[in-house]
Amino acid sequence: MQSQRIDLLLDLRGTPGRYYLNDQSPKGYLTERLLRGAGGAALERAEASGTAIRYVDWVVPGVLGMNMMFSCLYGLGYVIVRYRKSGYLKRLNATPLRAFEFILAQLVSRLALVLVVTAVVYAGCNLFLHFRMIGSYLDLLLVTLLGAFSMIALGLVVAARFTSEELAGGLLNLLSWPMMVISGVFFSLEGSPAPIRLLAQLLPLTQMVDAARAVMLDGAGLAQIAGNLAALAAMSALYLALGAVLFRWRQD
Repeated sequence: MQSQRIDLLLDLRGTPGRYYLNDQSPKGYLTERLLRGAGGAALERAEASGTAIRYVDWVVPGVLGMNMMFSCLYGLGYVIVRYRKSGYLKRLNATPLRAFEFILAQLVSRLALVLVVTAVVYAGCNLFLHFRMIGSYLDLLLVTLLGAFSMIALGLVVAARFTSEELAGGLLNLLSWPMMVISGVFFSLEGSPAPIRLLAQLLPLTQMVDAARAVMLDGAGLAQIAGNLAALAAMSALYLALGAVLFRWRQD
């Protein structure tokens, strides 16, 4: 009842049974009428209330995650493709700089920029909206760090070989739009078909948003979000390995 996910809780373990009504839920009254009309008049009534969670508190992890997604994918993808198209990477290839060093520098610089911008946006909006934050900011920082790194590495996979900015932009759109729709940014996926929920779990934005919401709204610690963190780490390693293998300096 803490997050108002339940309108009415029915407990039939005792005699007589008991039901707990969430008096802050708009559907609670109607649910109680239906229960009593279905023969539940003999049940004992109890109330359970909790702190209401505003929609802005629920949606802010998704909005910030979406903003990070665009910055990570397009910020790195377009830059490297433009470097390759202009011949800048070809000139770098003539230096002692190795591909791994160049990729690592791009990842770290983009990661630092994304973290700073996201922190500034969160702090600025929090001054006016006063977001609900129950968990640890260090845990939230770790979630943000792993989520941003995985999406930057995903952008690297797209930028690893292509020389056309138009083609790269189309592929980045192909990656970003499904994450916007089925990663739980604006609405919950509860009740959606099982294949959709399974596909959503394979997207880095879903794992990051779920973990961030757990920390901010429910006060989850590292043990509770360990699965999300492990998934983000595995995705980061996979995307980084693919990007490093596919990367090339020249257009030809």
